[in-house]
Amino acid sequence: MSNIIKAIQKINPTAQVSVSGGDINTITWENGTTPIPVADIQAQIPIVEAEIAQAKLDKEQAEQSAINKLKALGLTDAEVKAFRKWVILDDNPL
Repeated sequence: MSNIIKAIQKINPTAQVSVSGGDINTITWENGTTPIPVADIQAQIPIVEAEIAQAKLDKEQAEQSAINKLKALGLTDAEVKAFRKWVILDDNPL
């Protein structure tokens, strides 16, 4: 999903829209969704980008925390690596 659509959905979570080629000037408002001014959408894009960056950082920190805890339990680097392959490949919770 594009950052433009994510920004729109921050303003109106039920908005139904499409965007062509990531161009904010090609928004199609679908199924009676009330259009949102482009300036309002543009104001939300940096917030969306910051949230995406924070979510990535949070995921990386959680992964490192898990690795540190496994090592504290006495697992070797090879064991941690094998475990990570098994758990993280499909990114599903246990």
